[in-house]
Amino acid sequence: MSKKTKGNMFVCQSCGTASLRWMGRCPSCGEWDSLVEEVSGVSAGRTDREVKAVTLADAANMDFARVITGNSEFDRVLGGGLVPGSLTLLGGEPGVGKSTLLLQISNLLAEKGAKVLYVSGEESAEQIKLRSDRLGAGSRNLLVSVETGIEDIKLLVEMEKPDLLVVDSIQTMYSPEMSSAPGSIGQVRECTMAFLEIAKKKGLSTILIGHITKDGSIAGPKVLEHIVDVVLYFEGDMRQNQKLVRTVKNRFGPSNELGVFEMTSRGLQPVDNPSGLFLAERKKHVSGSVVMAAMQGTRPILVELQALVTQTSFSTARRMSAGVDPNRVTLLMAMLEKRAGIILNSCDVYMNVAGGLTLSEPALDLAVIGAVVSSYRDVPLDDKTIIFGEVGLAGEVRAVSSADARIREAFGMGFNQVIMPATNVDSMEKKEVKKLKAVDSVLDFLEAAGL
Repeated sequence: MSKKTKGNMFVCQSCGTASLRWMGRCPSCGEWDSLVEEVSGVSAGRTDREVKAVTLADAANMDFARVITGNSEFDRVLGGGLVPGSLTLLGGEPGVGKSTLLLQISNLLAEKGAKVLYVSGEESAEQIKLRSDRLGAGSRNLLVSVETGIEDIKLLVEMEKPDLLVVDSIQTMYSPEMSSAPGSIGQVRECTMAFLEIAKKKGLSTILIGHITKDGSIAGPKVLEHIVDVVLYFEGDMRQNQKLVRTVKNRFGPSNELGVFEMTSRGLQPVDNPSGLFLAERKKHVSGSVVMAAMQGTRPILVELQALVTQTSFSTARRMSAGVDPNRVTLLMAMLEKRAGIILNSCDVYMNVAGGLTLSEPALDLAVIGAVVSSYRDVPLDDKTIIFGEVGLAGEVRAVSSADARIREAFGMGFNQVIMPATNVDSMEKKEVKKLKAVDSVLDFLEAAGL
């Protein structure tokens, strides 16, 4: 039986969908018992703030100097450092290292003379002190507060006038203007808007921590990604020592940047050579193993793709992949059957990206094909060869972006041969012909790779 309260809305706590009536199941995301009543309210108008506008020409001349944190990988995912007045959201699974990373960043800035206010709604000051001792973070400019009320935090900001505000986490904050519990859609949205006002009005760099739900999205407020300036996600297997932070959105720099960290006894340390990390345990002279040069934002990283092709024992062959879109793998195998005569409908095919990295760019197509055919024919590829290129359904090999950067990374890591699209080779002004193998089609690629 539906119920309705005059003036109120029922908001789904999973996806944020609003409804005038209560329903047992959300019509948008399908979650059961997720609609919670929230009181509709209008905030009182502000009469004590100055309202003004500036011309675009004047705005272009405003101070936009970034603040370098001192952590090279964190600065990379931010696009070069913190922007004054920016609002950043850092999401990740529980225990992945969100609080550890931001406590380290806070201490680095505090040691440079910046005043940092770390607000925690989940830990006491004593608990934070224990973690800071382990990390060696004890600067006198690092202030800690355990407040959760948005009005109290505003008062703290007015009193302390920090250069950086860290909120751990946004789901524990609450606004007295909302009657719903902390962590609900309404509370999180209202608190985020309050922090946005603080950041923009005072030019205060603000970082919010957001929890990740079982489906991989920030708990409750997917709408937060539209409010904040920068969205960062921890990704990969949280049980591995290497931790990956990816930029999903950045209004001040390139998106899809990847920061690579390693968890140590002293916290999360930046990895200066990610390619070396991902290839450290690679086995040589093994069929189904291919190294490709992937672009992660503006940086090339060498990663290993692994394929295992076996005869199926089921009526329908299995297709499984980790770190690669399974639909893309299936599409490429169908192309192989049609254009190269390699029949895989009686084989199980398993794909994996070593190291827990997730790849989505078209340039991995040629490497996927190389790994699958290598495992299918049990023929190892040359250990010093790098492969990259996009493949179409007609079997043609298409050009990809940033070919020069990929080649430089490959040669810098000791590889002596690159198999790549012919179009990229033709467009390069300086090329070492002996080290580059240009291919126009899948058949040319299989011949060049010795498959």
